[in-house]
Amino acid sequence: MKEMIYRPPFEAESFLLQVTHGCSHNKCCFCTMYKGVEFSLVSEEDVDAQLRYGKRYDPERARVFLENGDPFAMSAERLIAVCEKIHAYLPKVETIAMYASINNIRNKSDEELRQLRELGVNELNIGVESGLNDTLDYLNKGYTSDEALHQLLRLKEAGIEFGANVIFGAAGKGRHKENAVATAQLLNKTQPYLIFTGTMHADSGCVLYEDIQSGRFAEPTFGEYLEEEKVFIENLEVDGCRYFALHPSNVTRMQGFLPQDKDLLLGRNRWNRKALEKMLDRVPIRMGEGAIIG
Repeated sequence: MKEMIYRPPFEAESFLLQVTHGCSHNKCCFCTMYKGVEFSLVSEEDVDAQLRYGKRYDPERARVFLENGDPFAMSAERLIAVCEKIHAYLPKVETIAMYASINNIRNKSDEELRQLRELGVNELNIGVESGLNDTLDYLNKGYTSDEALHQLLRLKEAGIEFGANVIFGAAGKGRHKENAVATAQLLNKTQPYLIFTGTMHADSGCVLYEDIQSGRFAEPTFGEYLEEEKVFIENLEVDGCRYFALHPSNVTRMQGFLPQDKDLLLGRNRWNRKALEKMLDRVPIRMGEGAIIG
């Protein structure tokens, strides 16, 4: 099976350097991104070859995004070695970002986190998803809300900023307000530099897809998604945070900066509720990546 390479949309200008295959967890109930791909490390020779290419064709690049699923799963020793290679080949690099998870922050000491920050590791992209423990358990994330809080605060203490992915509708139908408040409270305590939102969706081949098809998981309606986003934004108390809601699964696609754009974001939410007033009791019709088509 050919392995797909994934990156956040806001990493479009980064040099992509693959250092791992697959995802070290690969058990989230909603994800098929790395299905059939065994987690492993890319060889040092391959990493060198990619960096030689970068040195020749992209020597001015200031930002590197490590691939694939969660390179932060690598040991601190291996990650430090990769960072040192990057700086040797691409001396203009200032930031080395990547996907990470709460689970693989645990395997690094406070001193190792500080070392990684000194080498440019910053702005990790982390699937926080929800602030509700039973929802995190259903999603099969492998951690609790308290564990997420503890590990994210360790990152912040080391000077490493992070972007938080959250999933509207993750708690299921009827629990949108509860999920919104709990997730906002978690992010208020940890202060991400970016919040990336999407809505609960699944492609064939994962547990969530089967649960939706069988009725074990009831997806929220347009109205519930819009209400969850409204309550979430209202409860956010973050500073200097980019709100990125341009994923195709979002009911309202928008972006801005918090706190200064809070009223604008809430206004966009209200406008979309009015535009969709005849569909508020319907469940979205989707295509791949959760894109809403009706």
